[in-house]
Amino acid sequence: MNLLVTGGAGFIGSNFVRHMLDTYPNMIIVNLDLLTYAGNLNSLADLKGNPRHKFVHGSITNRELVNHLLDVYSIDGIVHFAAESHVDRSIINPGAFVETNVQGTLVLLEAAKIKGVGRFVHISTDEVYGSLGESGYFTEGSSIAPNSPYAASKAASDMLVRSYYKTYGLDVNITRCSNNYGPYQFPEKLIPLLITNGVNGERLPVYGDGKNIRDWIHVKDHCAAIDLVLRKGKKGEVYNIGARTEKTNNEIAQLIMKELKLPEKRLLYVKDRPGHDYRYAVNPEKLEKELGWKPMYSFETGIKETVDWYLANESWWGPLKGKQGT
Repeated sequence: MNLLVTGGAGFIGSNFVRHMLDTYPNMIIVNLDLLTYAGNLNSLADLKGNPRHKFVHGSITNRELVNHLLDVYSIDGIVHFAAESHVDRSIINPGAFVETNVQGTLVLLEAAKIKGVGRFVHISTDEVYGSLGESGYFTEGSSIAPNSPYAASKAASDMLVRSYYKTYGLDVNITRCSNNYGPYQFPEKLIPLLITNGVNGERLPVYGDGKNIRDWIHVKDHCAAIDLVLRKGKKGEVYNIGARTEKTNNEIAQLIMKELKLPEKRLLYVKDRPGHDYRYAVNPEKLEKELGWKPMYSFETGIKETVDWYLANESWWGPLKGKQGT
């Protein structure tokens, strides 16, 4: 299979590219990434010179470029990660999120339709469902109720993908995953931010009272699930991906401080952000029962490995710390 991966220099995308190349010796991946703040070629440094990995610097909103790549590389499938993805940034500049996440997805769908691409897997987020209370889980049938411009732009792109299945018969799947952690995550996100601040001798910031709850999954488990959906997903279906691992932000901070042997005084509670959802948690039962998926990482093992990775790779994340807030 010749695969177009959009956003393959980002956190999840780079891990997915590596997973697919390691798993399928005959696969060729064309990696299209604009290299915005969270895209980083250093995340793909180990793939330099690999003839099965073709990196292309460009935007998913460039219709001519997308069509050219589908033709030249005889693309069989598209896995679409590329997105503006940070909630805080979407509050400041929502227009950029609509341009990339909605218009860019439309360009890809139209190209896939015209060129006859066999499979299209759209990587979405559990944030499109909105916020949960103390109990219950989002299922694939839950209402879409986004609470931030980021989540709204992803929900809109999900609806476009669904429409191309219903209207044109395009072979699509949508995946909605819980919060990811692991190697190569940009250091403005919660877990790498806490780790790298801890290493740098800075305070560890937590929004509000720290009681917001997230459902966490190791990025390598997420990549394996996407691989499974790409190969076996039923046409037109949505699949929630989660590891049934709920933690408050306070618990995350405490685990990281324990791993880094930091005192309690290093924790810093900061003003909560607007539209901050209280709890996300997805039910992955459909993925488990229909496709036979299960995660390989426990959170305890995964977080320890993640801390160790950041400790060993300051040369990767150190230069990125200065990019926060840009």
